[in-house]
Amino acid sequence: MNIDSLLSHIDQKPESGILYLVGTPIGNLYDISLRALNTLKNVSLVACEDTRQTQKIMNKYSIKNNLISFNMHNSIKKIPILVNHLKKGDSIALVSDAGMPSICDPGENLVREVKLNNLKTICIPGPCAALTALVSSGLESSKFIFEGFLPKKQSERNKILFDISKNTKTTIIYESPHRINKLLVELKNFCGGDREIQLYRELTKKFEDHTGNHINEVIENIKDKEIIGEITVLIRGINHSKQDVNLIILKNELNQLIKAGLNLSSASKYLAKKNGIPKNIIYNLY
Repeated sequence: MNIDSLLSHIDQKPESGILYLVGTPIGNLYDISLRALNTLKNVSLVACEDTRQTQKIMNKYSIKNNLISFNMHNSIKKIPILVNHLKKGDSIALVSDAGMPSICDPGENLVREVKLNNLKTICIPGPCAALTALVSSGLESSKFIFEGFLPKKQSERNKILFDISKNTKTTIIYESPHRINKLLVELKNFCGGDREIQLYRELTKKFEDHTGNHINEVIENIKDKEIIGEITVLIRGINHSKQDVNLIILKNELNQLIKAGLNLSSASKYLAKKNGIPKNIIYNLY
């Protein structure tokens, strides 16, 4: 597709020495703005999470430009190189494989370094999987918490899962297809099987899929399915009337009871009854 005729009406060209954060489609290649295409065509170079993915957009719209790789594996090496390009007056477009750059990728580190060098950044907004799923969900969208991908270390993961179990706001998580079943079991253990969640997969694509209901039912519905593509998970917040529990205080109480002679199971059972929360949540704090 040649877009020269459309872009010829846009008189705003990229300025020198500026980092442009360009939102790209999360699935459907038609979900890109003319301003984004104009920027990708006219900047000095395009820094991509994966040049092969960005090349698909460039080919779709018959755009040619200099593409360089910028991702979590090479960001430490590439950040000073990109900053030097900006200092020399080059304009750079930063894109991720899908959606907005700097969300769950090293773009935020580049932006921070650009700011520290008194250089400018401009965002060319575009699609975002988290917001696309949120506004489609029917869950509370005026206030929400975005966790992105949960950490792999179990102790750090448990802390976030505990927080999610007590959140009154909608929580949004990203998860890969080969880890989704593990996440669902963890959510069941911490939040209870009757907590409402919604799963969004292949957003904006032809076979976009929404699965929503209580955690128990979602686990049952997807257990025999082949899951392809990253998943956006939304968890309904708890009722405001339920009392929140301070994680640090709870963990300290658990340690004190164990030091006093109770075993882990008995101490967890006691604190669970005292605070009105599932025993396994307490148990996993140890």
